[in-house]
Amino acid sequence: MSVTDRRTELVGSLARVEERISAACAAAGRKREEVTLIVVTKTYPASDVRLLAELGVRHVAENRDQDAAPKSAECAGLPLTWHFVGQLQTNKVRSVVAYSDIVQSVDRTKLVGALSTAAVRAGRELGCLVQVALDAESGEAGGRGGVAPAEVPALADAIADAEGLRVKGLMTVAPLAGPYAGRQRAAFEHLMEISSSLRGRHPAANMVSAGMSTDLEEAVLAGATHVRVGTAVLGVRPGLR
Repeated sequence: MSVTDRRTELVGSLARVEERISAACAAAGRKREEVTLIVVTKTYPASDVRLLAELGVRHVAENRDQDAAPKSAECAGLPLTWHFVGQLQTNKVRSVVAYSDIVQSVDRTKLVGALSTAAVRAGRELGCLVQVALDAESGEAGGRGGVAPAEVPALADAIADAEGLRVKGLMTVAPLAGPYAGRQRAAFEHLMEISSSLRGRHPAANMVSAGMSTDLEEAVLAGATHVRVGTAVLGVRPGLR
């Protein structure tokens, strides 16, 4: 596909996603500017990221450092905020901190320590979200990463106390198991309750990242501030066709 054809394709898909977000905001009685679109560019080339930036996208997300590091280097200088949304191993932290502005998948204190060390070394201040596993009982990791709701306060406190890090809020993925399986709206509303409690301890931690291509409306209706959309913008990922 030529660059011109791909650009035309992305213009159309972005417009359709924008219509969905705007309609959901209207239904929720929210202002459109209250919701930020993050385009999940995992598996897609740097050429797509450049086109997205030309088309006004300002937030992109990646979930694998081995793909994200070279891609972000190719796109250096673009007016983009980079989010890391994948489960993060401590041996990848130094690389991830070099290009990420926000790590959305913070789920353990060991990772907080590694992120802090890397951020200080790089002279950067890194935004962090606590990933919440709504299918987890206290002390158990969820099936898609994250910590149980009861563990959120302690992890958020650890981030807030760590040099080079800022606790920005919460992230979740709609659970595939447990009491919220198939009940995205209820899951996201529960996340908003956890967020409200968190803001009592950390007033600036008002970011709530929830909702993807299939359930962004439910997330917006619940009160999410950021939605992470890949397939609906970029198409079915290579290898999944």
